[in-house]
Amino acid sequence: MIELRDLLPEDEERLFLWRSEPEVARWMSDAEVSDREAHRAWFDQLASDPDMRGWMIQRGGRPSGLLTLTGLTGHHRRAGWNWFVGDSDARGRGVGRAAQVLGLDRAFGDLKLHKVWAEVMADNDAALKVMTGAGFQREGYLRGHVLKDAAPRDVVMLGILSEEWAELAPTARRGLSQAGLIAA
Repeated sequence: MIELRDLLPEDEERLFLWRSEPEVARWMSDAEVSDREAHRAWFDQLASDPDMRGWMIQRGGRPSGLLTLTGLTGHHRRAGWNWFVGDSDARGRGVGRAAQVLGLDRAFGDLKLHKVWAEVMADNDAALKVMTGAGFQREGYLRGHVLKDAAPRDVVMLGILSEEWAELAPTARRGLSQAGLIAA
């Protein structure tokens, strides 16, 4: 079963290790995570800043990844969406797909957002497939938008509105529940 849970202080070290792995780091548009103190500060902010929310993605009770929303306090009722599956054993097992559904339920249900948006590296085919499969729509293409390893990288802008999710959610939840990935 895949679930989201609130972050715990002991998650910081695991997240640092995951975010330092080349397979995870290559898709992140933020700065490199080589400095431990900077990572602790980022984690502390994620845990305490009302503008941000973070959840540990769990598979079978085992931490498997991270999902975050940022920009929550603005009056537009929208937030930036970031996620990754850090546990290599959990990749390719529906964890990302389930995390999209569980996270969008929280964003549009619990947090009452109107829109969730994301920037995804243009060559991150797996993330683009999972997110568009969950209902995110392509809203733009930004050439040379981020620097990664000193090279410009293109980014795809994605977004989903609350009314779109309301229409898609029942089918998405049912499919994941029938596959045994999330609770009914």
